Amino acid sequence: MSALRFGYITGPVIGALWCFIIATTVAVTMSFATGDPYRPSLLLSLLLGALAGGATLYGRMPVLGAGVAMTLLGLVGFGPMISGENAGFLGQLIGHAAVGGFTMLGLHVMLEECELGSLTRHEFEEAVIRFLTGFGYIFFTAIVLIPFYVMVMTSLKNQSELLQNPLDFSLDLSKGWDLLRSYTELFADFNFGIYLGNSFLISVITVFITLAFSIPGAYAVARLRFKGRAAFSRSILLIYMVPMIVLALPIYIAFSMTGLRNSIIGIVLIYPVTTIPVALYMLQGYFRGLPGEVEEAGLMDGLSRLQVIWKITLPLSLPAMASVSLYVFMIAWNEFLLAFMLLDDPSKFTLTRGIASLNSSEIPRQHLMAGAVIATVPIMVLFLGLERFMTKGLTAGSVKG
Repeated sequence: MSALRFGYITGPVIGALWCFIIATTVAVTMSFATGDPYRPSLLLSLLLGALAGGATLYGRMPVLGAGVAMTLLGLVGFGPMISGENAGFLGQLIGHAAVGGFTMLGLHVMLEECELGSLTRHEFEEAVIRFLTGFGYIFFTAIVLIPFYVMVMTSLKNQSELLQNPLDFSLDLSKGWDLLRSYTELFADFNFGIYLGNSFLISVITVFITLAFSIPGAYAVARLRFKGRAAFSRSILLIYMVPMIVLALPIYIAFSMTGLRNSIIGIVLIYPVTTIPVALYMLQGYFRGLPGEVEEAGLMDGLSRLQVIWKITLPLSLPAMASVSLYVFMIAWNEFLLAFMLLDDPSKFTLTRGIASLNSSEIPRQHLMAGAVIATVPIMVLFLGLERFMTKGLTAGSVKG
């Protein structure tokens, strides 16, 4: 394997970039958590990171000692992160220690196989891949967690705190249960219990209707032979080529003429139209992957086609049906356009429609954020609870050779 003369610059370059990334991440985190201003120092983070990366290669500097040194530099004002004048000592200590610790720990892992001098292509690529992996974890975690954190912290504020400093996302635990005041007011004054019940009922019914139509349809496309089968299989997702906003006016007119507008029944009828195509597409691919020998054995044992589906195919397809059910439930739970267009009676509002009604200058912002948290948490819990079940392969060992 050819050697690359990148050993002298790999450590300093990765160290400089990694230190700046860590300093930026910790600064944003500490600013949100404490309400005090923290910011990364571009010059010092690049310089100290380069020195740390080079030292890691040259002397295998101990992680703990280097982290302590970087923490002390931060406390005296020469670290990768700069804290505000009003920041407390404990916050500064935690922040600078986090910068130093995570910087050195990351460099120790990334540069573990690297040495000064020429590197093999494998060693160089391994270091770069580890750096990019660490950056990806931090970047995508921040994209997900920071908006959710801001949403939750804002929902726990009162109006005076938001007016005093809208960018202060710290939490005053001394308020006790009064922190949840926005949530109690949502259910007491804004009928959020009704919205939550409506969304749950509509989503569950949508899942059952979708499965009732998509399972036989997907099985027919995957297993049976009939005229137009290939065309039907390719055209399943054609409905998604037409934007829903284009169909909004015809749907509104049709539902108004038939008396289905502003009713739960109307929503239950229209939601499966948007979910059945994707369920058909997902299930037909799974059915094609099931071993046909199992179904043929059932037919040879005297089972009818419907009995084969019920007793053999569906039990083997539980992971796929769980995935489809969760996906359909999420679509119905989060759907907004049709609910906003067809529902005017607050007693019929879904959760998304109810949250939209809170987006008003007359309603405090913390109530809107509390409603968004209520809409988000059930889906997160449901997904985390079904994740293992969805990925579990029940077909393993179903066919014995």
